Amino acid sequence: MASPSKATAALAALREDLSGPVLAPEDSGYDEARAVFNAMIDRRPAVIAQCESEADVVTAVRFGREMDLPIAVRGGGHSVAGMSSGDGALVVDLRRMNEVTVSPGARAVRVGGGATMSRLDRACQPHGLATTGGRASTTGVGGFVLGGGSGWLDRKFGLAVDNLLGVDLVTADGERVTATAEDHPELFWALHGGGGNFGIATSMTLRLHELPAMSIAFLLYLPEYGPEVVRTFRAVVEEGPREASGAALYLTGPPEEFVPKHLVGRLMAGVLLTYAGPEDEMRRLAEPLLALPHESEVVTAIAYADLQCMIDDPPGLRNYWSAEYLTGLPDAFVDAFCARAGTMPVPTGTQHLVFPQGGAIADGPADYPVPYRDAAWAVHPFAIWEDPADDEPCRQWVKEVRADAAPWSTGAVYLNFTGNEGAGRIVAGLGAENMRRLGMVKQEYDPENVFRFNHNIPPA
Repeated sequence: MASPSKATAALAALREDLSGPVLAPEDSGYDEARAVFNAMIDRRPAVIAQCESEADVVTAVRFGREMDLPIAVRGGGHSVAGMSSGDGALVVDLRRMNEVTVSPGARAVRVGGGATMSRLDRACQPHGLATTGGRASTTGVGGFVLGGGSGWLDRKFGLAVDNLLGVDLVTADGERVTATAEDHPELFWALHGGGGNFGIATSMTLRLHELPAMSIAFLLYLPEYGPEVVRTFRAVVEEGPREASGAALYLTGPPEEFVPKHLVGRLMAGVLLTYAGPEDEMRRLAEPLLALPHESEVVTAIAYADLQCMIDDPPGLRNYWSAEYLTGLPDAFVDAFCARAGTMPVPTGTQHLVFPQGGAIADGPADYPVPYRDAAWAVHPFAIWEDPADDEPCRQWVKEVRADAAPWSTGAVYLNFTGNEGAGRIVAGLGAENMRRLGMVKQEYDPENVFRFNHNIPPA
């Protein structure tokens, strides 16, 4: 670490040089700026650099290296594992770099490194265009895409990384690099799943697709109908077109107008059928689900950007997530999945989901380090709660869901759905055969492992 006098002088210089605010623990606004999405994470960085440009990011990285500070990168979204902050670290905060520029003629969009999914989706909506986004509007685009990118449109348009055209990075040396299929191709390959290991993504360019219509059926059922609901949803999706996606789930009945008051706060089974097409086609597809006895229904055309807001989980709650990717969805798994719902923490914001893969996901490039591409289905338990006293039972429930799914697991996992689950899970999320190649890219662009607040890839 630098001497106190040198640190004071360097911090003063950073404040002078950076376009955006620089916050230290004694500054007003520091506590607000350090707060992250997951209330289980409470860290006190040494400096928060709220960057407004790529030049600011370069300046911040060089400051961090000069001061020998650990460097964490904060994009626009969740980082449920708290990887966007660190005690005593420099946080390079990109949230002011949230510009989104749509090029309708080129079917492409340029997205700032701190933009959220909402900004991306709403910028594209007027043009009738979209790309695969997350399942919540508050997701940060940068971490989502570089981690692989799974969402409601992936069966139609592929994973988010399948639509990645280019990335502007600031490296650990404070240098600027643009990675595309033609320029720095090995780095570009590594960014298709390798996350923030290789530099700070200040912007990225994504391919867009025409999406003239979107529609949904969201139905709630009494929990005893859960096994039949999941099996029916399985048949609807597996026998339907790749425009169909969504999830079967268990949740606490939300305090919404469409939920009968006596069911609010109670365990409910549900299904969200999403359809990248018009309402009339979706209604025909949803007929078997509508035929089951249900307590409420929302069946409608909807703007994609509005769909993305439907299951936003608010900041400031306690979160613990995980997932298992599955070879299929046989009846034995369905029975285990539904039985586990009986121990789900209720009433909380916790959700117990199973969702389909296939379609354009399976058709995408096999070379990228996203080994979950070939899985048929995925189970995604995410526990959300308020009371710290519930920490252990909520975490334990998520682990029990994973254990239930083990007989049908492919062994691969989407790392954006996980926190710190050990080095073995990182290998499972990137592929054992890919790790050596990823390590070599890490060695070239970040040999000192400066960017290590992530699902870390050690330099080879």
